Amino acid sequence: MPNTEMYEVDVPIHDIANPARRGRHVFTGVADSPTTALRRAHEVYDTALAAHTAGHANPGKQPDRWGAAGLRSGWELEWHAATAGRWNNPCSRNSRDDFAL
Repeated sequence: MPNTEMYEVDVPIHDIANPARRGRHVFTGVADSPTTALRRAHEVYDTALAAHTAGHANPGKQPDRWGAAGLRSGWELEWHAATAGRWNNPCSRNSRDDFAL
């Protein structure tokens, strides 16, 4: 994947039983654009949800560092409102140096 960087995808979520309870599910991984980041986040979520529904273990992080952990039963992700952008490591002045891509 040429010109790859770490991206973050933020997806609003809500509790189906109590829609006033809201939150955000955050995905991170390597991508070449926000569009690719959104696609990969949705793919790994769908894969993890299918494994969970079938009673299998979470497949974990993929080679491109995308994965879905912390799935919440009874919570719905609002993919239509998801946003993606380059990830900035809050613990570093220069997050790009933290990863060998």
